Amino acid sequence: MKVILTEKITKLGNIGDTVEVKTGFARNFLLPNGKALRWSKENVALFEAKKAELEARFAAAKKTAESYVDAVKNAKLHMIRQAGDTGQLYGSVSSRDIARMLTEVANVPVSSAQVMLGSPIKSIGSFDTQIALHPDVIVPVKVFVAQTQDEIDALVAGKVLTFGTKKVEEEEEEVEAPAEEAAAPATETEAAAE
Repeated sequence: MKVILTEKITKLGNIGDTVEVKTGFARNFLLPNGKALRWSKENVALFEAKKAELEARFAAAKKTAESYVDAVKNAKLHMIRQAGDTGQLYGSVSSRDIARMLTEVANVPVSSAQVMLGSPIKSIGSFDTQIALHPDVIVPVKVFVAQTQDEIDALVAGKVLTFGTKKVEEEEEEVEAPAEEAAAPATETEAAAE
C-alpha cells in the first residue's frame, strides 16, 4: 500500500515521504495512529496544505525531547529483583518496567515502546539500552539489576558479581581428584615394569 508519512518513522522515512508498506502495517498501525495518509491526489494536496504545521509540530516535539536528555542520562535505574543462586531472575525486567521506573525517577514521560531493550533482562548485572525520546533523540542508559542495594552499589562501582562460588570450587576439586587417581595407576605400572 502506498502512503504519505505525516511524521518521521525510523527505518521507514521522513515527513512527506511517499513509501510503499505492507497493507496490514498501514491499516493496523500507520493510518489509525495518524502517522500516515493513504496516497491519493486529494491526500497529497491535503498534506501539502498541512506540511508546515506538521513540520512545526515535529520540531516542537524534538525540542521537548532534547530538554529531557539530561534527566534521562542522569537517572539511576537500579532495580532490585529476586534471583536464584546462579544469578537468574525469578521473572524478568521488561521495557515496561524500565519505562515505569524512568517516569518515576526522572519525571520524564516514557512509554514502553520508546525503550529499545530488545529482549527482557533475565539475569543480574548491568545492561546497556537506549531510550528513543524522539526519532532523532536517542539516549543511552544503563540499567542495574541485583538482589540487594549492596550488590547494586558493587555493580555501579564496576565490580563483577559471582554466583555459586562454592559449586565452582567443588567442581574444580572433583575434576582434580580423578586426574590424581589416573596418574597413580600409571606410576604402579611403571614400578611393575622396572
